[in-house]
Amino acid sequence: MNILALDLGTKTGYAILYNGGISSGVKKLPKQTFGSRYSEFRNWLMRIISQNKIDLVCFERVYRHNGTEAAHVFGGFMYMLAAVCDKMQIPCQGINVVSIKKYMTGKGNANKQEMIRAAYERNFDPVDDNEADALGVLLSWLNKNNRQF
Repeated sequence: MNILALDLGTKTGYAILYNGGISSGVKKLPKQTFGSRYSEFRNWLMRIISQNKIDLVCFERVYRHNGTEAAHVFGGFMYMLAAVCDKMQIPCQGINVVSIKKYMTGKGNANKQEMIRAAYERNFDPVDDNEADALGVLLSWLNKNNRQF
């Protein structure tokens, strides 16, 4: 099973389980015009799903944001993700932030540095907390579903 895991935002972290290996990174989606970041995200997402023959997409499901703008951006990406997955007939699952952090660090309120450290401890080398969170999404999904890579 090939899985795409996402930490949605203007710096979208991603982790891809493909043919038993994991690759990860960050896709930067800065605001250029009102809709351009969402169009760019949609195009990137469709390309990643197609190129990697993705069977499932999972994402960090955030229920509370520190600001209105962050909430709007997350909502835009989440609904664009839902529309792409629906169009491509790919299951899409949100995973609660607390569950991800608890799996990775042992505590549900881990900060960014603790998530990065937890990824390093699992032999990954994330460039930032967004990539570390995406790895956490993927690894916690695998653990919850008794899968290994």
